[in-house]
Amino acid sequence: MVYDVVILGGGVAGVSCALVLGSAYKKTFVANKKIALIAHQKTSSLQEALFNNAYGIPAGTLGADLLSSSLEQLNQLYPHIDQIQGEKVFKIEGKAPHFTVYTNKKTYDCRSIVVAIGYANTFDIEGLMPFVAPHPKAVAEKQRIYLRNHDHLVSEGIYVAGTLAGWRSQLAIAAGSGAAVATDILTVWNNGIDTQSHDRR
Repeated sequence: MVYDVVILGGGVAGVSCALVLGSAYKKTFVANKKIALIAHQKTSSLQEALFNNAYGIPAGTLGADLLSSSLEQLNQLYPHIDQIQGEKVFKIEGKAPHFTVYTNKKTYDCRSIVVAIGYANTFDIEGLMPFVAPHPKAVAEKQRIYLRNHDHLVSEGIYVAGTLAGWRSQLAIAAGSGAAVATDILTVWNNGIDTQSHDRR
């Protein structure tokens, strides 16, 4: 099977991207799209967080609970998105529209990729290293990195979201970044006509 998009990372930016893409399933240009999310890491900086200042999230929410509940929400609302757990991505090969994502267990073929993992300098995904640069909005001593991009686009078919896109470490910013990437992908799927996905009752 060839996925239309594979999202790397099950944190705020990655799940936000997946939720928006998943919610667009009723649109004719999305109906047959195949989407996967690779959790990529066992740990996340979200696991240590406590949220009192994030829009729409009840004060006192623990990051670990949010991490779990957001993936559960994705699974319940949009089960057509494949969630791949327990695998870590170590290499990406190819160019648009033919990429191969290599994990420690399997390979996945896809037409586009969203990289939404953390901005620690331990980042080591082969095929993406030429795009790594010092993070422009983090304290230099922390040696954070980002992937050089223009409005989330690293190169044709490869997007980056969240702190790895050069944004500051703030939940609302990371969520918005992931959602922005999702709408960019939807626009591509809609033959370049600007689009978004809104739920209505």
